[in-house]
Parts: sequence; structure tokens; C-alpha cells
Amino acid sequence: MPVVDASSFLTLHYRMSGPDGQEVISTFNGQPATLSMGGGQLSPAIEQHLLGLEEGVQSRFDLPAGDAFGPHNPEAVQWVARSMLNELGDPDERYTPGDVVQFPTPDGQGQYAGAVVQSKPDGSAILFDFNHPLAGQAVTFEVHVIGVL
Repeated sequence: MPVVDASSFLTLHYRMSGPDGQEVISTFNGQPATLSMGGGQLSPAIEQHLLGLEEGVQSRFDLPAGDAFGPHNPEAVQWVARSMLNELGDPDERYTPGDVVQFPTPDGQGQYAGAVVQSKPDGSAILFDFNHPLAGQAVTFEVHVIGVL
């Protein structure tokens, strides 16, 4: 049986849930995911748990708080001027807590996301949390390795 190594290309189903057991993402009810180990689709900590798994195996890993996506970084919670948001998107957009907004990287080649936390009462800025939603939290990762190349 093929075994997952650091350069493997994988087809798998996976489910990730937070400390309260709430499912954050799952592919089990749809198409399986395909990814390259080391390609950034999964955190390095999760990839470490995949190493050595055989094709066909199903497994579950409980990662302690902060292991999967690092600690929550208070510096990644930042105010963004409404004028900047208007330039990047629809000036009539209304932002509510929990909304996830995509921002372009400075070089314009990629994107990153931030979750709305709150707005200033005068509407001049919106507070975004740019941490991963599970940063600083325990994570349960379930996987079914379908194929290993």
C-alpha cells in the first residue's frame, strides 16, 4: 500500500471541528479533496499527522489548543478604514459581525481573509480579525486517505 510522505499528492475526505465539536469544514458529503503535501492547503501540524498513513486508512487526530493554526495573535485584529473597503469593493456593502471579507495581498497575486468583529459607531472603520478562525483553539481532524501518489 502507498504511504503518505512529505512529497505525496493525496485524494482524501476530511473533517475539521473546533473545541466545541462544531464542524468547521467537511468533504465527507461531497467531492473528496486533492492536495499536495507541503502545498499550504493544510497546516503543517495537520500534515505531520498524515505522514506515514497508508492509502485507505481512516483516522482521527486531536490537536491541542494552538497546535493546528498557532496561537491567537492580538496584533492580527485591526481596524480597516471604511474608505479603503469602499475602494476595494462595493461602497454600499453592509458589514455585520461574523462576515468574512477577502482582501488582496499587497502584490495583488493572492488573497487573505478577515472576519468582521465590529464597526465604529460613526461607520468610519471596521474591526477585522485576520487570525484563522481556529487559531488558539483545540482542533479535531478526521481523515479518510483515498489515494496516495
